[in-house]
Amino acid sequence: MWPFTRKNDGADPVGTEKPEGTGVSGAPGPTEPSVSADSGAAASGDGSSAPTHDPVNGDFGPFDGDKVDYSTFDYSDFAKSGLDLGSLRVPVPHDGEVQVEMGPKGPQMIHILTPFGRLTPVALAAPRTGRQWEESIPEVTEGMSADGLEVEVTKSLWGPEVVGTMKAGTMRVIGVDGPRWMLRMTLAGPADKADQLAELAYEVISRTFVYRGQEPLPAGQSLPVTIPAAMAEELRKVIEQRQKDAAEAKPEGGE
Repeated sequence: MWPFTRKNDGADPVGTEKPEGTGVSGAPGPTEPSVSADSGAAASGDGSSAPTHDPVNGDFGPFDGDKVDYSTFDYSDFAKSGLDLGSLRVPVPHDGEVQVEMGPKGPQMIHILTPFGRLTPVALAAPRTGRQWEESIPEVTEGMSADGLEVEVTKSLWGPEVVGTMKAGTMRVIGVDGPRWMLRMTLAGPADKADQLAELAYEVISRTFVYRGQEPLPAGQSLPVTIPAAMAEELRKVIEQRQKDAAEAKPEGGE
């Protein structure tokens, strides 16, 4: 499955390029061998047990960015760039595109759009004791059930994950505990592409870096996210245009 190639030629770090505007796209490239969406974490191809995730000393992520140097890895086979969000560095697949979900006060959520569906990464503060993801599974399961999805808890390389299905599509939530942080990746897409989306998500997660920092934060609070400069400028233009369009659409003399 992994490890990835580490750099040894002194080249510029892959992933320092920032996506222009709100999207990144390109031709699909080769990927490392992936974990099948329904293979679980039982065994590798030679019958041995699957490797254990270690965010600091392991060969696959998500990595602890405060202790592991992102620039020593070469992910160019999989991603055109790494989206630097401050507390997260997420690889954008060659055939993926970044979408910023706008809220009333500005950017609200970052999504990665793929041919198989949407990936939404979020990094959260967690207690030193870990196990935050496992403890949050009942709440995630209850929320999906309330939305009318048929829910089951399955396993991947990182442990339990929650899968909700309905006729129109599938939602999958993958959680990974790290040192005082938790990465949560939410997948949403058509039911007939659920396996492909899961496999792609595993590839993204395995190349993701989380930067927790040392600031005291309550468990469960989202780690602060910063938008790359080029993307922020594009969003500023979008917001200004929306405000201009709204002003022009307002009836003359209206409140």
